[in-house]
Amino acid sequence: MSHNEIASFADRLADAVRRTGSVTCVGIDPRLEQLPASIQRIADNGTLDAQAAAYTQFGCELIDVVKDRVACVKPQAAFFEQLGPAGMVSLGQVIRHASDAGLMVITDAKRNDIGSTATAYAQAYLGVGEASPWGSDSLTVSPYLGRDSLEPFVEVCDARAAGVFVLVKTSNPGGGLLQDRLTDGQTVYARVAELIEELNQGRIGKSGYGPIGAVVGATYPEQLAEMRAAMPSSWILIPGFGAQGGTAQDVLAGFDDQGMGAIVNNSRNLIFAHRRPEFAEKFGDARWQDAVSAATDEMNAVLAQRIS
Repeated sequence: MSHNEIASFADRLADAVRRTGSVTCVGIDPRLEQLPASIQRIADNGTLDAQAAAYTQFGCELIDVVKDRVACVKPQAAFFEQLGPAGMVSLGQVIRHASDAGLMVITDAKRNDIGSTATAYAQAYLGVGEASPWGSDSLTVSPYLGRDSLEPFVEVCDARAAGVFVLVKTSNPGGGLLQDRLTDGQTVYARVAELIEELNQGRIGKSGYGPIGAVVGATYPEQLAEMRAAMPSSWILIPGFGAQGGTAQDVLAGFDDQGMGAIVNNSRNLIFAHRRPEFAEKFGDARWQDAVSAATDEMNAVLAQRIS
């Protein structure tokens, strides 16, 4: 199927949420010391190649557990990049496996640049299947080089039915240093939101959403409500749920009145669920996939109950 024949990114994401009944996004952030023992053993010889093989095995097995339970996954490029070239091959394998399993893939690499360099990043990552070398549906992007740094990504989204998630109000405590700064009576994050809404105009699909999404953390629920109102045509990717302290109550404001328009990322609490006390005793290390399954079902249920 060519990219011209596939639905827009925003509409595919809406379909995936409806099909799975889930607004959960599973963050794939492998850390060697937290992997199950059976996966750690793959890396026993200590080489980066072996560690990358462990990450591939873990990522693919994780995807097999969640593929019918969630709409999307978010591999974090940094955990793979730290292993050098072998890690990048592993990232590619994990993205491809997720895509083949029918999951939407958001590559979390927070790329940004200007001109031809921004276009090169966009060409590399954006476009599902064979449409791009990495085969991602979507990419996280930083806006802090300005409008002309986002436009090349938007152009590739148009050409390949892809999407981006632009950093607006991040979940980390230090984000406010720049994002909350007032310029002409407006915060920087509100100005970025305005630009995103502007870029989505003329690109809105049947779902009511465009390809330019926003990242707004669960750790700032008041700003999340403000941003939902400011960006009615943007999907919002909400990090900060679970291990960072965001709750189901905190993320509510990110959704529209149909319970759509947002996805909630959770990494550690899902992928390393076998280490959580409530699952460690029941499943242990050997049944880590069952722990992931139970944790994902639990998050789905909590969110479905809140949003409905």
